[in-house]
Amino acid sequence: MKNYLRLILVSLFVLSSSVFAQKMYKVSYESQADIKVYVVSYESQADLKVYMVNYESQANKDGLWYNVAYESQADFKLYFVDYESQADLKIYFVDYESQAGWRNKSKEYLLKFKNQ
Repeated sequence: MKNYLRLILVSLFVLSSSVFAQKMYKVSYESQADIKVYVVSYESQADLKVYMVNYESQANKDGLWYNVAYESQADFKLYFVDYESQADLKIYFVDYESQAGWRNKSKEYLLKFKNQ
């Protein structure tokens, strides 16, 4: 019985980590994108503070992004624009995982997890 419960708990953990992953792919053309993104110079200008993680399993909350190698693996396809006025979302890259998250909650709808 104990082993059965462990199996269920491990399965739930694996499933939950894949549901919450924010896997991103950078596209070459604006028309391919789900979201147009602009990288700002200052944290105070950002809608979202982003930290790039090394493993998919670490991307378990908003602002923790994992780059995938193929478009088909991505939850969201991003196009980086040249001007702030062209962007759907303004981001700022932070140095620490704990700093990642929303500054402008009104933009949260842009990155709602597709699996939810």
